[in-house]
Formats: sequence, C-alpha cells, structure tokens
Amino acid sequence: MFVIELVYRVPLAEIDAKMRAHVAFLKKFYASGNFVMSGRKIPRDGGIILAVGESREQVEAIMQKDPFVQEGLADFRVIEFRVSQRADDVDARIDR
Repeated sequence: MFVIELVYRVPLAEIDAKMRAHVAFLKKFYASGNFVMSGRKIPRDGGIILAVGESREQVEAIMQKDPFVQEGLADFRVIEFRVSQRADDVDARIDR
C-alpha cells in the first residue's frame, strides 16, 4: 500500500484551473483499482492519495501521468507501507 502526498508549487488559482483534468486522472486510477481514497490536505497546500500497486515504481509511473505533475504544478512523494492492521468498521469511520 502507498501514501502519495502531493505538494502544490503554484497558487491555488492555477491548481483550480487544472482541477478537472486532475479529477479525470483520479477517476481513471480509481477505475483501474489503484486508488483507494484521496482528498485535499488541510491547509490546502496539496493532497493525499491512498493507493495500491505492484511496486513503488508502478505507483510513481502512475503519478507521472497526473496533470498537476506533468505541468509542474505539484510535486509528489510516495511512501510505501505494509498494512498489518485495519479497523473492521473502516467504512463507517471514514463517513464521519
């Protein structure tokens, strides 16, 4: 499993101008089964994506396709971890 952190490099107006393309990218990789959850950081200086993949290299290659990354609007880092525990009611906790 992977935590992907996006960090914006430009003002939010430039991010918002490309948000539609970024959301299309997210939807593509939700549909492929790679992305599990995502959302804006607070404060809004980037975002977080929880992902699954065969390798760090695969996840990094996916992130290179993000319009934010391709256009130099955001940097990203990938943190890999092995899931060893999870809450049985994870869906209920997220919906809070």
